[in-house]
Amino acid sequence: MVQFVLYEEPTGYALFQVVIEPDSVGARLKEVQEAANDFALFNKLVKLTSFAPFKGAAHALENANDIAEGAVNDHLKNLLELNIPNSTKKSKKSKTVLGVSDIKLAAGIKEKFKGIECDTSEVVQDLLRGIRLHGVKLLKQLQDGDIERAQLGLGHAYSRSKVQFNVQKNDNHIIQAIALLDQLDKDINTFAMRVREWYSWHFPELFKIVSDNYTYSKLILFVRDKASLNQDSLHDLAAIVNDDAAIAQSIIDAARISMGQDISEQDMENIMSFAEKAVNLSDYRKQLHSYLLEKMNTVAPNLSELIGEIVGARLISHAGSLTSLSKYPASTVQILGAEKALFRALKTKGNTPKYGLIYHSSFIGKAAQKNKGRISRFLANKCSIASRIDSFSDAPSTRFGAVMKRQVEERLNFYETGAAPTKNSEAMREALDGDDEMGDDE
Repeated sequence: MVQFVLYEEPTGYALFQVVIEPDSVGARLKEVQEAANDFALFNKLVKLTSFAPFKGAAHALENANDIAEGAVNDHLKNLLELNIPNSTKKSKKSKTVLGVSDIKLAAGIKEKFKGIECDTSEVVQDLLRGIRLHGVKLLKQLQDGDIERAQLGLGHAYSRSKVQFNVQKNDNHIIQAIALLDQLDKDINTFAMRVREWYSWHFPELFKIVSDNYTYSKLILFVRDKASLNQDSLHDLAAIVNDDAAIAQSIIDAARISMGQDISEQDMENIMSFAEKAVNLSDYRKQLHSYLLEKMNTVAPNLSELIGEIVGARLISHAGSLTSLSKYPASTVQILGAEKALFRALKTKGNTPKYGLIYHSSFIGKAAQKNKGRISRFLANKCSIASRIDSFSDAPSTRFGAVMKRQVEERLNFYETGAAPTKNSEAMREALDGDDEMGDDE
């Protein structure tokens, strides 16, 4: 049935006519596959009808983007109108069958031309494979190496444009930051445990006095050898433990009667080097946390205001982007992160989970056990609305997030006391009025 084949390549559009009998193409699929590898045989199957070259690299990139979106631009439209008979006619009996590689582009051509029927079957793919293999010989206007150079240049330009104009590029920073933050938490805990075990051979009593890992690491960097501690060190020790003179004095007293063993200078240097790395890692973790808070307040201010920056970032990361999160229904947002428990419950016909990542929200912790499911459902509904406002608003603010946060708090109060919460229509009207006032002030 295929009469013509459209081949999109980096230098232009090529339209080939299928020379063999149209009705026999489907029956001779095996012959087409074998002929694709032999130019002498393949040259008898197709014949070049027209070649429409691109005007330059920018024009090629524009057409590549149109093909990816399934759009038929003027360049391709003119090629098809001039070379395919009955392309503009609406008669169903006289439709021309055009072989196309991309399904989205095929749908765009069928919508644009009523007289063309598109085919993306296996036969068409084999014909296109043969054209791609023997492209230089079939397209006599091109020289050896032209197609390869054009492919490389267009590939780089297409990838560069996708990266530069990626609407989710701000989300990507949040996703990477929250993933790194989780990894740092694990690494810092591992490092702190190793520092504690290593230094405890020398001064085991220190960790009983100061249990915080960060403070403990800073203390051993200052103390080094416990024998060097005396009353003159009291002021400096107090500065490390938040100006608590009692703790500083207890460290000095413990050092005098410590049961730890003496260690060599080389061992001490290795412990100090490792402790310094643990402190630096903790400092970087604080810096990354501040960066994530700032980024979330810029990209998703309403979601951050409603549920907090960290939980909001985890929701965006799990969904893949803020845009993807905004497309999820509230029921999906509610159990986002609990997929394993959900499928296990469906398989065993048990109770499905009531919450996923939003369990870490302070609202779930405040709710009574019998109300956790209800408040998680209500909170997921508000998170879904907040993510949509952040994703599609031209100038997002925290106004909607603050109003919805108050609604969740009122709903918690309603479960406990029965006090009627604010209606949703009134709350949204209040947020809209607040936005209007902010716009007037600007």
